[in-house]
Amino acid sequence: MVQTNEKATHLSDNIYSLKVPTDLRKVGLNPNFWYPLAQAKDVKIEKPYAVSFAGNPIVLIRTKSNQLFALENRCAHRQVPLSMGIVCGNTIQCTYHAWQYNQTGKVTKVPYLPQGCSLPKGVKSYPCQEAYGHIFVFPGIPELAETVAFPEIQNWSNSNYKTMYFSRQVNCHYSFLKENLMDMNHQFLHRRFMGKVKPTLVENSKGDNWVEAKYKFSGEPHLSANLVLAPGRKETSELATSDFDIMTIRTEYPYQILRVCPSGSDLPFLDLWVSYIPIDREQKRNHSFGMLMIRQPKIPGLIHLLWPLMRYFTGVIFAEDKMIVEAEQTAYNLQGGDWNQEVFPVLLDVRELLTKKGVPIS
Repeated sequence: MVQTNEKATHLSDNIYSLKVPTDLRKVGLNPNFWYPLAQAKDVKIEKPYAVSFAGNPIVLIRTKSNQLFALENRCAHRQVPLSMGIVCGNTIQCTYHAWQYNQTGKVTKVPYLPQGCSLPKGVKSYPCQEAYGHIFVFPGIPELAETVAFPEIQNWSNSNYKTMYFSRQVNCHYSFLKENLMDMNHQFLHRRFMGKVKPTLVENSKGDNWVEAKYKFSGEPHLSANLVLAPGRKETSELATSDFDIMTIRTEYPYQILRVCPSGSDLPFLDLWVSYIPIDREQKRNHSFGMLMIRQPKIPGLIHLLWPLMRYFTGVIFAEDKMIVEAEQTAYNLQGGDWNQEVFPVLLDVRELLTKKGVPIS
C-alpha cells in the first residue's frame, strides 16, 4: 500500500455532490498500467495463449527457453490469429502462410517472398513480464512501461501466508465490481453466511489516485465465515462473535486492495489484491484476477485442512457478487444509461476517481 501524506477525513468533514457528471459505465480502464492478463500456469511452453484487453486481441507466447513475449493476436497478412500459429525458437509462425514474427512483432520471414523484395510491416508488441503467478502486460503506450510502477503485492512471497488465486469472467463493466468491493453495506446480499453482521464505516480518505475506506463490523457471522476470518488469529478457537477487526479497502487506481487487521496491528490476516480486466471493446465484460493471502495459524497444517472450506466460502460470496453486478449491468443495458442514485460517500469518491483516471471508450 502506497504511503501518502494526505490527511484522512471523517464523514462529517466531507461535502459530496450526489451525482458524477460523466456516465461512469462509458469510461474505459486506462491502458497505461501493468495488468494481469493470464495466470502463469495457463501459458504453456510453445503453446500460444489468446487474451484480450478492451477488445484488443493479444497473444502471449512462452518459448522453449522460457522467454515471454506478447504481440497483437493477428497476422499482418490476412488477420488470422497468431494464437493459432506455431512457436519456432524465439519466433511465431502464422498457421496460414507461415509468416514469421519475432518478439518485437517484426516480420522476419515470408517463405515465398520473391528475392529482393522488402519484408512487410509487422504487428504491435507489448511489454510483458511474469510475476505473482501471473503474466502482466502493459497494453498502453509501450514507451511508458518503464515509467509506470509495477504492482507491489507485499505478502505474496511471505511464507507465513498461503495464497488463494481467483480467475473468473464477469459480464459487467469493471466499475460495478470496484463499487461492490468498496461498499460493505451490501452484506445483506450475503446473509446466508454473514448472518447478522453489521458494517460501520469509521473513516474514509482519498488522494490523487486512491480512495480508502475503513470498516468495523459487529454481529455474528456463520461458523464457516468465521473459519475464513479467524485462521490467522492466535488460535482458531478465538472466533469473532461480537466485534470484528478493522477492514481496510483501498482503490488505488487501477487496482484494489482489501486487508483485515487485528485492532492496533498493521499485520493483516486477510490480504486481497484484485484487478478487473475489460475484455470487449464496449467494456461490458471483464476478467477478474485476484490473490487472497491468508495468514497461517500457529497450529501446523491447520490451514490445509481448512482450505477446501475457505475455497467454498469465498466461491459462494463471489458467486453472489457476480450475480448482483451482472444484474446491475443488465439494468444499465435496458435503461440505456446510468440511473443509479448513489448516496454513499465512499462510492461517490470512487466514481469520481474512476471517471478522472479513466479514458473514453472508443
